[in-house]
Amino acid sequence: MVTGAGAPAPDVPLVTLSNASVHFGAVRALDGVSLSISPGECVGLIGHNGAGKSTAVNVVNGGLTPTDGRVDYRLPGGSTETGAAAARACGIRSVFQELSLCPNLTVLENLRIPHRDLTGPGWRKKAAARITSSLDEIFPGHSIEAGMTVGDLTLAERQMVEIAAGFAEGSTAARLVILDEPTSSLDASIARQLLDHVRKFCDTGGAVIFISHMLGEVFEVATRIDVMKDGKIIASRPAGEFTQQGLIDAMGHVAATDAESPEALLTVKRLGGEVLKTPEGLSARKGEIVGLAGLAGHGQAEALARFFMSRSGGLRQVKNPEVAFVAGDRGRDGVMPLWSILRNLTLTHLPLLSDRGFVDRQAERQLGEDWKAKIGIRTGNMDNPILSLSGGNQQKALFARALASSAPIVVMDDPMRGVDIGTKREAYELIRHEAAAGRTFLWYSTETDEVCQCDRVFVFRNGRISAELTGENISEENILSASFEMQEAAQ
Repeated sequence: MVTGAGAPAPDVPLVTLSNASVHFGAVRALDGVSLSISPGECVGLIGHNGAGKSTAVNVVNGGLTPTDGRVDYRLPGGSTETGAAAARACGIRSVFQELSLCPNLTVLENLRIPHRDLTGPGWRKKAAARITSSLDEIFPGHSIEAGMTVGDLTLAERQMVEIAAGFAEGSTAARLVILDEPTSSLDASIARQLLDHVRKFCDTGGAVIFISHMLGEVFEVATRIDVMKDGKIIASRPAGEFTQQGLIDAMGHVAATDAESPEALLTVKRLGGEVLKTPEGLSARKGEIVGLAGLAGHGQAEALARFFMSRSGGLRQVKNPEVAFVAGDRGRDGVMPLWSILRNLTLTHLPLLSDRGFVDRQAERQLGEDWKAKIGIRTGNMDNPILSLSGGNQQKALFARALASSAPIVVMDDPMRGVDIGTKREAYELIRHEAAAGRTFLWYSTETDEVCQCDRVFVFRNGRISAELTGENISEENILSASFEMQEAAQ
């Protein structure tokens, strides 16, 4: 894969931000940020949701023009220019957490959108070769074909396609690739393949901006870490000069526990009777936190969806829901993009907030404000569009929508995807208290650390349950073993 290594020299930055600011009305999304990225660097960009990371990288890739300050790009020929066209010519690619693929197009057709040279006779063959080569290099052993329709792929597969497109060969070589929460939908083995590729890409002269709330991953690949808070870079040092706890403290979170270990979800001492059983063999008791694990795309999300649909949609269930749902793929299954934050949060509560067809707007607003404070949604106005929020804050709104309901069972499809560490810990605390009060959780997560905190874990392989783990048997080793080898359904 061509990276453009050596042009410019490693000590000459590819892109330089000089005192860049971005204002949206009174909101300072970016406040005087200066940074540079050179060939061979992998810059870990860290901060809580709403810290300004997405705004910063949108300025870097030319998607946003700074209100103040400037951005300079060093082109392969050695000249320095500014503007969106210069960003493209510089070889800057972006892979965002909110996937931008068109679901009605095939994998190869999606590649044509950013690769403007794919025109004329034979472009499909050329596009198929490019995306297949990139997928093969980054994710060896994948099962994605260039002619597949994106809408038919799993969330993990779509993320793999988006990543592969970001690194794919083109008329302009990829020289700086921005990865925003790139592993949020990937299981551990696929995430490992990506991290290995990032190191290889940087070793051959490429550069990467790596945004992730998985601090362990950041420490694995980053040569430098920049910490953002309130639109500013508040710390910038070589990765080796940070510790995980020091990084958390720099972000403003003062919890003393290890960054990669969620606070233990206390095992519920007194569980009630069985409240659900599915054809796949999933079962749960009142007050139990049940985890679904295994390699991504092996039937966990489908099992959750089937259960949710079997317990919702009836007229009686409108005012008295039996189950609430927290989507991991919020763009497809969660947010209403044209609605406000408030309307998105209170959507499932409207029947309870209504009298003879009229919504009690005061009660609706109070519900929204209560959950904004409880779960920490970063916005000055709940009437702002939901898409004005960062991805993590959108996820908070969906989480609040489910927990504010009266449903005794909550189905969660990788709900912490793209959520910062502080918010995760607050969410774990909420889950713990809700379970202690008798609410049951079905929780699929691609993060093994989260699954290991559950009372019971079902491991999926090839659409079937390959293991049921409880107590001390719930471990990363046993989960990985059951993910690759069929075992008895009960151990």
